[in-house]
Amino acid sequence: MSLIIASQLEPDFNHSLSLHPSGPTLIGVPEDEPWTAAGEADILLVRPSLAWRQSAPVRPRNWPGRLKWVYSASAGIDFYPGWLLEAPLVTCGRGVASDEIADYVIAAIYAHAKDLESVTVRSRDQWVQVPLGRVSGTTIGIVGLGAIGTAVARRGLALGAQVIGVRRSGAQSGISGVEHVRDLETLVAAADHIVVAVPGTAETRHLFDDALLARVKPGAHIINVARGSVIDQDALIRALDRGAPGFATLDVTEPEPLPEGHPLYSHPRVRLTPHISSNYSLVRHRLLEKVNADLSRFVRGERPSDVVDPVRGY
Repeated sequence: MSLIIASQLEPDFNHSLSLHPSGPTLIGVPEDEPWTAAGEADILLVRPSLAWRQSAPVRPRNWPGRLKWVYSASAGIDFYPGWLLEAPLVTCGRGVASDEIADYVIAAIYAHAKDLESVTVRSRDQWVQVPLGRVSGTTIGIVGLGAIGTAVARRGLALGAQVIGVRRSGAQSGISGVEHVRDLETLVAAADHIVVAVPGTAETRHLFDDALLARVKPGAHIINVARGSVIDQDALIRALDRGAPGFATLDVTEPEPLPEGHPLYSHPRVRLTPHISSNYSLVRHRLLEKVNADLSRFVRGERPSDVVDPVRGY
């Protein structure tokens, strides 16, 4: 009997997955209660839809049902309720969008350093020599050297920047040219661009608080492509008003979207984008390749990639 996969993803994706050599049967899930598919599916393929936040605060009575495996299309699982991790196996889409997110980070660094729009002339009297910022020779500090942080590091080194990094585990990244600093305080005091790329967990919540932001190098640029919860937004606004950091590029906030009138929408030292760095619709083919490969491992009785640790939360 073939495996039954209940999927929250798009019909085209599901059709392609159904062509896997194991011949899985793909079924849809109720959009408002996707977890109910646990009663008839072996595998639940999920995405961070609002239903997981708005309608699932309490563990369903029959969870995890007949499920053998929950596969999150996103790298982070903090969007889902904690009881999701009670499934026998939970994996995630780690690495699928790393290159896209890293490109976003580099674009943000160049936009801040060069800011061509601000020096574009539209009349003769504006023809004034203005010095531009630099990327080569600056220091990029990366908080979290996982798949995203690694992709950023490689790009930063290629651009002639000094790259420093810190991992909460303390382990070395293995990336030649990256200097590992002893702690987060050392990193933020030295970096011109601070890239936040750690998972959103209870441990990392408000990692960037008043105390840490006070240690940031004056004028530094913070780029958050992790989760909004990692930065205390009120503390960030206070720090921006003091000038350290000098600017913030935020692709994530808490909550998403922010309430109308929130100060981050209009703060002169903030560039705010609506959680688009993953460019997810254009990397669905990479997710399909990953899911197909993991499904092949699963049917052979092997361990799929990127199994989520319920204790660490990623």
